[in-house]
Amino acid sequence: MDLFTKLEILTDAAKYDVACTSSGVDRSGEKGKLGSAVACGICHSFAADGRCISLLKVLMSNDCAFDCSYCVNRRTSDTRRATFTPEELCSLTMNFYRRNYIEGLFLSSAVVKNPDYTCELMLGTLRRLREEEGFRGYIHVKAIPGASPALLEQLGGLADRMSVNIELPSQKSLALLAPQKSREKILGPMAQIRDGIRENGKELVKYRHAPKFVPAGQSTQMIIGATPESDRQILLLTEGLYRKYTLKRVFFSAYIPMVNHRNLPARNTPPPLLREHRLYQADWLLRFYGFRAGEILDENHPDFDPLLDPKCNWALNHMEQFPVEVNRAPYEMLLRVPGVGVRSAKRILSARRYAALDFEGLKKLGVVLKRARFFLTCKGKSASPLPTDNPLVIKGTICERGISQRQIGAPEQLSLFAPTKEDQVQCLTGQI
Repeated sequence: MDLFTKLEILTDAAKYDVACTSSGVDRSGEKGKLGSAVACGICHSFAADGRCISLLKVLMSNDCAFDCSYCVNRRTSDTRRATFTPEELCSLTMNFYRRNYIEGLFLSSAVVKNPDYTCELMLGTLRRLREEEGFRGYIHVKAIPGASPALLEQLGGLADRMSVNIELPSQKSLALLAPQKSREKILGPMAQIRDGIRENGKELVKYRHAPKFVPAGQSTQMIIGATPESDRQILLLTEGLYRKYTLKRVFFSAYIPMVNHRNLPARNTPPPLLREHRLYQADWLLRFYGFRAGEILDENHPDFDPLLDPKCNWALNHMEQFPVEVNRAPYEMLLRVPGVGVRSAKRILSARRYAALDFEGLKKLGVVLKRARFFLTCKGKSASPLPTDNPLVIKGTICERGISQRQIGAPEQLSLFAPTKEDQVQCLTGQI
């Protein structure tokens, strides 16, 4: 199989993995070496279809020894198979980088033969990039559950970020759809990476030039909609992962039905894109707004209202805490007012030291009064246009419009190449 065909197969197979954030690491360029990475993100480039990309997102192989029911690359799937050698993938990455198509690499893989063999292939690629080619750009690599701790430690010494996909939100779902995987095999590498990052942080304090271990932290991904877990169960798991494993991000991936299986949604089922969006909004509340998973959703409300963002949904279920007086409310309570973000809450605290705020002043500070007016007062006065505080009436006013297309429409996944093979071959060989 020629190199172009491998690249076509393995970039296409990688497009369903969403956990590819690139922020969190600073590495300047160095004389005689290539590339750099910055904490605010890496340089963007454009795919042949005009969409913006920043990383070469590819699998080492899609020739999987596992048979996970939800995966298009499972062992029993009728699909084209390919596996890169470390030399091939290193060469492709450097060629793409030199042509300014990418600034980094996102490398994942199916399990070839066994986890250790797969890790050795990935490790060979990273060693060639870092040590032989002197590549200092951003690299995100997926740890393979079940691989030996020694191999994972070596990967962590060469990568900027590592991730271990938790895949499904419960052990029951894993046992049903991915019997060759287990929570122990997934959480074990997470704990090892967490401990390695902590230990490395102590070493860097003592020794300035100590080698860095996963300096951009670790992340994970969950598939949403393939199994029956509620939004509350997913959020509680997310909160637990942040707390116990100090993850940088938990990514949610709406399940796109690609296979026929009795335990999975039918292939004509639309992916739950709106649910994925609500989970990301709730994740933001967990990380930046001081909410706990158990209060965003409770046992009486285990799932999000699709018409409301999670913050509005919480506020309408806790109207006994509103309205709040904007000139006296503490910062923590201001953050819970729909329409008030982190920046606007800080601006309110600063501005009210000098004068009492009114609604016109709040608007200038960036508060979204369309939602906030129902939940706060200024100098004891409300700007609510409604004659009632009935949550159902307020919901009818602030609920989001026009979401049906977002909820129903199937997404178009990013493809790296243009339709014309001749143009792609010329691109790879440096003719264009």
